[in-house]
Amino acid sequence: MTNGSESGHHHKVSAALLLITLGIIYGDIGTSPLYVFKEIIGKSVIDEQLVYGGISCIFWTLLMQTTVKYVMLTLRADNNGEGGILALYALVRKRRKWLVIPAVIGASTLLADGLITPPISVSSAIEGLPLLHKNYAWFPEEINTVPIVCVLLVILFVFQRFGTKIVGAAFGPVMTVWFSMLAVLGINQIKDNPQILMAFSPHYGYDLLVNHPSGFWILSAVFLCTTGAEALYSDLGHCGKDNIRITWVYVKICLVLNYMGQGALLLKHTGEKIVSEERVVKPFQLLDMLAHKGTEGLSVYNDSANHLQYAFTREVVLVNPFYDMMPQWFLPIGIVIATFATIIASQALITGSFTLIAEAMRLNLWLKHKVNYTSDTLGQIYVPVLNSLLAIGCIAVTLYFRESSNMGAAYGLSICLTMLMTSILICVYMWDKGWPLWTVMGYAAMHGTIEISFLIANLSKFKDGGYVTLIIAGFIAIVMTVMYRGRQIRNHYLEFIKVVDYLPAIKRLSHDKSIPKHASHLVYLTKANSCTDVEKKIIYSIFENQPKRADVYWLLHVDSCDSPYTKEYKVNVLAENDLIRVDIKLGFRVEQQIHLMFKTILREMIERGEIKFDSPYGHVLHPKGKRTEQVILGDVDVNESDQVLHTETRVIDPLLGDHKFIVIEKILSADNALSTFDRIIVDLYTMLKSLSISDVKSFNLEKSSVALEQVPMTVTNLNKRFSLKRTV
Repeated sequence: MTNGSESGHHHKVSAALLLITLGIIYGDIGTSPLYVFKEIIGKSVIDEQLVYGGISCIFWTLLMQTTVKYVMLTLRADNNGEGGILALYALVRKRRKWLVIPAVIGASTLLADGLITPPISVSSAIEGLPLLHKNYAWFPEEINTVPIVCVLLVILFVFQRFGTKIVGAAFGPVMTVWFSMLAVLGINQIKDNPQILMAFSPHYGYDLLVNHPSGFWILSAVFLCTTGAEALYSDLGHCGKDNIRITWVYVKICLVLNYMGQGALLLKHTGEKIVSEERVVKPFQLLDMLAHKGTEGLSVYNDSANHLQYAFTREVVLVNPFYDMMPQWFLPIGIVIATFATIIASQALITGSFTLIAEAMRLNLWLKHKVNYTSDTLGQIYVPVLNSLLAIGCIAVTLYFRESSNMGAAYGLSICLTMLMTSILICVYMWDKGWPLWTVMGYAAMHGTIEISFLIANLSKFKDGGYVTLIIAGFIAIVMTVMYRGRQIRNHYLEFIKVVDYLPAIKRLSHDKSIPKHASHLVYLTKANSCTDVEKKIIYSIFENQPKRADVYWLLHVDSCDSPYTKEYKVNVLAENDLIRVDIKLGFRVEQQIHLMFKTILREMIERGEIKFDSPYGHVLHPKGKRTEQVILGDVDVNESDQVLHTETRVIDPLLGDHKFIVIEKILSADNALSTFDRIIVDLYTMLKSLSISDVKSFNLEKSSVALEQVPMTVTNLNKRFSLKRTV
C-alpha cells in the first residue's frame, strides 16, 4: 500500500469541476435570499433606512466574512486538499492541546446547525405555494406546508443511502439555473429603481445599526446571509480552492443583484409591513393552533350577532420580498426551481455532516459508526446512524417551529459560534506558517470584532428558539468531550513493557509442539507508538492461563494521520519468523479495512521471502475452489493420525494459512485510583462505547477470525493495604 493521490485531481480547474462546485458548495449560502430580507424587515414598517441599511450590511458581510475570511484566507488552510474545522484542528493540534476546545465547540455547533438548515430552506421554498392562488383561483389560499416539508425531508434522507453520485450530475445545472434566476430577477427590479445601487455605501449600514430603533440587533438577521460560508470551507476537499474562488465571483454577483432587487421591490412598499395580524376563527385552524401553541395568543370576543367566539391572532405575509419579484406567469416555475435548490442546499449540508462525523471518528472525538463510501471521485460518504438521527431531528424541528419565520429565530446562533472558533484556529495556523504578528493580530481584531458583534446580536434569539440549537450543540459537545477525555484516561493507564524482554519466551512458545496451535498467525492490535514497546495485557494474553501458540505473532498498530488519503505501512521484524510488528498509517478519510490490509501485507511479505511459511497440514480441494485444512488439536504428531484427539476444519488461503485477531477489551476494575470526576468520565465513555460499533466492525475484521478477551484497566492503587486478621 502506498500513499494515495486521490486528492490531487480536486485542485485542477476544469469546466466539469466548476459546474460541480456550483452544485455542491453553495447550496446553503445560495438559498439565503429566500429568507434573509424577511428576517431583516420583520414586523417593522418598511422605510428607506431599513432597506438601504439592510442591503449595505448584507453586501459588506458577504465581502468581509465570506470573501475575505473564507474565500481569500481560510481556504489557504487546507489539510492536503481537505477543509473544515476538524481538518484545520488536525493541522495545528500537535503542540497545543487546548485547541481541542475550540475544535469541539465549532464542530458541535456546526452539526447542530445541520438540524436547522434543511427545514428552514425547504420550508422557505414551499411557503411560496399559497401565492399561486393569485393566478389560479382553484388553488387553495391557505396550505398547511408542514406535511409537505416533512415528506420532502423524509424522501431526502431515504435517498442518502444511494449517495450523491446518482444526482450529483444534476446539482450543477440546477444551481446554475438558480443563480442565473436570482440575477435576472434582481436586474429586473433594479432597472425600475436604480438608485438602490447607492446601498453599496457602508454609511447606510452604519446609519441603520446606530440610528434605527432595532439598530444593532438587526445584525442577527443580516448574519443569515453568510451562514453557508462555513459549509463552503468544509466542502473544500470536494472541488479544490481554485474552483471555489472562481465560481464564488459568479455566485456573489448573483446574490448581490438579487438582494438589490429585493430592496428595489421593498421601496415600492414604503410605509407598509411585510406581515400583519389577523384573527384565526375557522374550527380546524383553531384546533391546529391550540395543539401547537396552547392557549398563548388565544382571545375571546363577541361577533356581530353578539355570540361568544374564540380566536387566535397570527401573522399573515403581505409582501414576500423574494417571490413578489417574479412575474405572475413565472411564479409556478420559480417555486419549483426554488424547491430543487433548497433540497440541494440540504443535501450539501447533510453530506458535510457525514464528512465532519467521519473526521471526528478518525480524531477520536466521536463514537465509532459504520461509514459507507458512496463515491470514488469526490469521497462522498454515508453514515447510516447519523442519517437517521438527522432525519428525526429535522422532522422534529419542522413540527416544533412549523414556519420558516419561526425557524429563523433559532437559526444563526450556533453557526456564529462555529465561525468564531474557526477564527481562533486560523490565527494559530497563520502564526505557525510564519505570518507577521501584526497581520495575525489585525485579522484577530477585525474578524473577532465582527463575529463577536454577530454573536451578541444572535443571543437575542435565545429565548425565541436559539436555545434549541445550543442545547443540541451542548449535548454533542459533551459527547465529544467524554470521548476525548475518556480515551486520554484509558491511554494514560496503559502499561507498556519492553518487547525484547519476552522475545526468547515467544520463540520457545512458537516452536513448542506440545502446546496445541491456536492459529498459524496470531494478530494483536497494539496502541504502542514505539516498536520496542508492547502492552502488558498482550503478553498476559499470550502466556497466562492457556498459552496461545502460533507460527507467527503479529503486532498491528493502526494510526490515523492528519493527511486525508494516506495509505502506508512499515514492517519491523522483532524476531524472524516469530514476531513481527506492522505499523499501518491511514488518512482520516480512508476506510479502515484492516483485515484485508493485513492479508495484503502478509501476502506481499511471503511472496518477497520475508516470511518463510509452509503449512504442515494436509490440504483438500474445496468444492468452490477454496482450500480447507484438517487442523489437529492435541499434543500429537501430525503424521500420527491414529492419535488425533479431535479435529476442526478451517477455510484457509492456500498461501497465507489461517489467522486470528485477538481483540482485548478493557474494563474498569472495582478497586482503582481514579478521581471521582475521571471515574464518571470513564463510566460515560464505557456507556458511549457500548452504543458505538465494536473494534471488530470498525476495523472491518471477519468475525470468524476474531477472539474477544476482557482485561481490567491497570488503575489499581498498588500501595493500598487491607487490614486483615489471621485467625488460624
